[in-house]
Amino acid sequence: MSNLAKRTLFQTIILSALGLFPSSTAFAEVFVPPFYAAVAKMKPEGNLGTIIKREKISTTVLGAQAWRIAYISSDLRDRPTISTGLVVAPIGAAPKGGRPVVSWAHGTTGTAQNCGPSQVENPAVPLNQYFVVGGNSWTDYGIPALQELVDQGYIVVASDYQGLGGGGVHHYAIAATQARDVINAARAAGDLREVGASKKALIYGWSQGGGATIAAASSGDYINRKGTAFDGIEMVGFVAMAPPDASTTMPSGGINEATAEAMLEGVAKNFSSNVFDFAHLTMNLWATHAAFSDKLQMSDLFTDEGAKVVNEVMSNKCMHVAADTLHYTFGDDFTSLMKSDPTNAMAWADALIVGSGTKEKPIAPVIVYFGSKDVTVPPIMGKLYRERMCKMGGNVARVQLPGEQTHFSTPGVAQPLYLPWVADRFAGKSAANGCVGE
Repeated sequence: MSNLAKRTLFQTIILSALGLFPSSTAFAEVFVPPFYAAVAKMKPEGNLGTIIKREKISTTVLGAQAWRIAYISSDLRDRPTISTGLVVAPIGAAPKGGRPVVSWAHGTTGTAQNCGPSQVENPAVPLNQYFVVGGNSWTDYGIPALQELVDQGYIVVASDYQGLGGGGVHHYAIAATQARDVINAARAAGDLREVGASKKALIYGWSQGGGATIAAASSGDYINRKGTAFDGIEMVGFVAMAPPDASTTMPSGGINEATAEAMLEGVAKNFSSNVFDFAHLTMNLWATHAAFSDKLQMSDLFTDEGAKVVNEVMSNKCMHVAADTLHYTFGDDFTSLMKSDPTNAMAWADALIVGSGTKEKPIAPVIVYFGSKDVTVPPIMGKLYRERMCKMGGNVARVQLPGEQTHFSTPGVAQPLYLPWVADRFAGKSAANGCVGE
């Protein structure tokens, strides 16, 4: 009997003896607050960006007012969805011409319905990170530089993304879907008429949200669609902190079955050194299957047990709890959930690349911030992204943060650097050519 089998048998005996062994229906519907439970029962009907439910909430941000919202969005294959989130705006009458809109794209929180950052008790606050000293929650929530942005007279909107409170399965790390959520969040801010949004908007994001940000920069056709709740948005810039870009893992010379298998094996190896990274990998693969279920099967990559475990865990638990569950249950044998030889590799590789959403030239200046000690999202991804976009004629700057910054210190250290950059974009100043030098 293997060590894994022995461990599982031992856990089964102990849990059964205590009367705690779960039944086949143990994974019940995830609890969400009433606002989100009501939204999950609604149909995704209406124009992109239309607010279909709203709730005024309190905020400690000075001079600000805040709402929870649910609004219409769509995924990367144009299927209608509902996303939830927050709008935080200055109090008082808007100036002539309206207030600029800043749309925040958050980092990884998980894949279950209760993982949306707006669901915490006091969500309309500056960014509060799980990993850093000063964090006070089991998850990341809040919005970076929120007080400073409100003080500048901006409206700030923060999407939870689809599947994190509005029903459906979350497309974790499928940046092309999250890009649409943050674009439609800006439209939703315009649909909240009393806050006085202007047509000028900017997107900023970190980690998972950094990927969403660069994907949004390549979404010109989607941004320019007509018939939305707030047509004519002018994106003036994109701030991406530690952005992942799956398309940078594509082998040179294109994809065939052999190179696709090598690509998947490389990705799996890079994200299997510890259970925390492996949880990110399994969330992404689980979500990719959901987005392309007509082309992909979980059994292509996972064992029968692995497919069942991943589905149950990712449907019911947020990021850090999911990683803890995999570690508790499988110890160092967590990689046994995956097959040693993947099948249907070409379809999986293609889906991951399509999901990155970075095929087109950025429609406005992009600035990428990264830390030299980031081992969560390798900085090489941002480097390769910049090189590819610059060859297309885009304007992409890349800035290494001072000191030895990790993935999780990136938002705080980058903040004083991007705030003046944001102000310059809204002021109509031209951005320096980011494709010159490094």
